[in-house]
Amino acid sequence: MLKIEVKSGESIERALKRYKRKYRNTKRLDQIRSHKEYTKKSVERRRTLKKAQYKEQFLLEQEDQ
Repeated sequence: MLKIEVKSGESIERALKRYKRKYRNTKRLDQIRSHKEYTKKSVERRRTLKKAQYKEQFLLEQEDQ
């Protein structure tokens, strides 16, 4: 459970913004969306490989610059 303490002099909008950021960083919404439907292990493995290839390509491009 996330707890956000409103600091003195802080507006409620700012505290709400901090709460939303903390919630997004926990990636709970991503878990909920991924559990909505079943994905086969082969599809998940393919997705992780594709993501790793993308990251490697991105890092190589960053080194070249």
